[in-house]
Amino acid sequence: MLQSTPATIEQGVGATLDVDAAGGRELAAQAAASFTSATTPGNTAYKIGPQDVLEISVFKVPELGRSVQVADNGAINVPLLGELPAAGKTAQELERDLARKYGAKYLQSPQVSVFVKEYNSQRVTIEGAVKKPGVYPLRGKTSLLQFIALAEGLDSMSDSAVVVFRNDGGKRFAARFDVDEIRAGKATDPVMQQGDVIVVNTSQFKTAFNNVLKVLPAAGLFVALL
Repeated sequence: MLQSTPATIEQGVGATLDVDAAGGRELAAQAAASFTSATTPGNTAYKIGPQDVLEISVFKVPELGRSVQVADNGAINVPLLGELPAAGKTAQELERDLARKYGAKYLQSPQVSVFVKEYNSQRVTIEGAVKKPGVYPLRGKTSLLQFIALAEGLDSMSDSAVVVFRNDGGKRFAARFDVDEIRAGKATDPVMQQGDVIVVNTSQFKTAFNNVLKVLPAAGLFVALL
């Protein structure tokens, strides 16, 4: 049985409060790890973003190998195939895309390898009940509602609950926000930071999402999960 562990709520660099997480902190940390795996360099679930540098090679076809940088629009330019979308995909997904395209016109059963050589992406990831989940470049001061707008808004399966995960100083934090209250001017629209992961509640994430909400007692306050 999990033991009750105090969680720390932090808002900026202000005062901290102790909260009894009722054993849920460990479950919340596990849920946070699954939500943020797509942004963790070196993780197989890491999703490629703008400005990342990729090393692409094709077995026994060295002339097709090269290092490419993902453009701001999320695309890469590769021999024979030209410009292709890369942002928002894992290295393995991009490998399959390239192998399929090379195999369709140029090579027989090509073996393509993609390695993320440099993790340079200044990006925010948005998942869950939005119309266009994915990885979006962070350009200047951009708020939570602006990123939801970039993802073409909430879909019909969403509610107003949103959790933002943030890494700071080697620790993972999370805060919940209510989109309806922000739109109504009853709550502040927070500015997102490099590497933030926005998760909009949906039935697909219900259990994990609720595990996180249990240790986030106050809207807009970041709780240390690890």
